[in-house]
Amino acid sequence: MKILMGTKNPGKIEGAKQAFERYFDNVEVLGIPVSSGVSDQPFNEEILQGAKNRVKNLKEYAIKNNIVADYYVATEAGIFNFLGEFIDINSAVIEDMNGLQSVGISQGFQIPEKYIDEIKATELGTVMNRIFSSQNDLSKGKGGISILTKDEISRIDLTRNACIMALIKYINGEVWR
Repeated sequence: MKILMGTKNPGKIEGAKQAFERYFDNVEVLGIPVSSGVSDQPFNEEILQGAKNRVKNLKEYAIKNNIVADYYVATEAGIFNFLGEFIDINSAVIEDMNGLQSVGISQGFQIPEKYIDEIKATELGTVMNRIFSSQNDLSKGKGGISILTKDEISRIDLTRNACIMALIKYINGEVWR
């Protein structure tokens, strides 16, 4: 099964691969960087819209380059204002070769309000690098959530969970469509 994913981020690719491998055999995920068309630090509706835009751009890339895939996948992390609290979530959009699209989100974590203005001006990863004096690029691999949870949860986990939620339409067939 060939899956195109709209990123080159190794943590996101691994998370998607793990999600698909729970339900399908012979999974191959090819990462292709495409634009989200939203802010570098998505807020609210931009989170899901960014993932949808990536799927659209990924499909266009595949057509132009004669690449055939079973699924097109994109994820987008961002901050959602949920009942007055700022929560970082990951969204996933999966579209199959027939155009059936499904969405899912991961669990989220609260962002202290004192950092919101700085995050809006830059990105969450930039702020976390400053706060934690990290020498690592949090936009790759395990991500900032790994630091916050003392390596209990990583970007791979968040991506995997968001993708599993988005796979519900496919793994349950017509019952859940």
